[in-house]
Amino acid sequence: MSIKSLKYRTLFFRHKENVYSYAYSFLKNEMDAEDIAQEVWIKVWDNLELFDWKKAKGWILRTTHNLAVDFLRSKKRKDALIDNSDTETVPDFGEETSPDRLSENSSLSATIEKSIARLPDKLKSVFVLYEIEKYKYKEIAEILDIPVNSVKVYLMRARKELQKILLPLEEERYE
Repeated sequence: MSIKSLKYRTLFFRHKENVYSYAYSFLKNEMDAEDIAQEVWIKVWDNLELFDWKKAKGWILRTTHNLAVDFLRSKKRKDALIDNSDTETVPDFGEETSPDRLSENSSLSATIEKSIARLPDKLKSVFVLYEIEKYKYKEIAEILDIPVNSVKVYLMRARKELQKILLPLEEERYE
C-alpha cells in the first residue's frame, strides 16, 4: 500500500462520520449527504499532497460545507424552493410515545427543520455546526474560514431569525 493510500485511509477513518453527519444535518437527505460525502473524499484524494495535517479537519469540513451550499443553490434553482418533506424523522421520546404525542413532536421537528432551512446560508451553517453538530466557536471559524467573532454574531442572528419564525407559531398553538 502506498504512503498516499495510508494517509488517505487515516483521514477517511478519522473524519468520515463528521463529513456525513455535517452534510446530512445541512441537507436533511441521506442520498444527497452520501453524494456530498463522496465528492468530499474525491477532493481529499486529489488534494492529499497539499494537506497541512494540523488543519485537515477544518479543510475537510469546509469542503463539505462548500459542496453542500453549492448543492442547495443548484437545487434552489431547479426547484425554486427547498423541500425537506421527503425525509421523515421520528424521534425517540422514551415514555412519551402516544400517537398524538409522536405526531405533535414529529410536526414540531419538521417545522423546526423547515425554519432552519429558511435561514441564509451563512447563518444556517453556523447554527447547524454549533447547535446540531456541537462544534466550538473556534472550530466553526476554522471550518468556515471566518473570524470567531463572526461565528458568534452569525449564531446570535440565526437564533433571532428562528425566534421570529417560530414564536408566532408557538403563540398560534396555544390560542
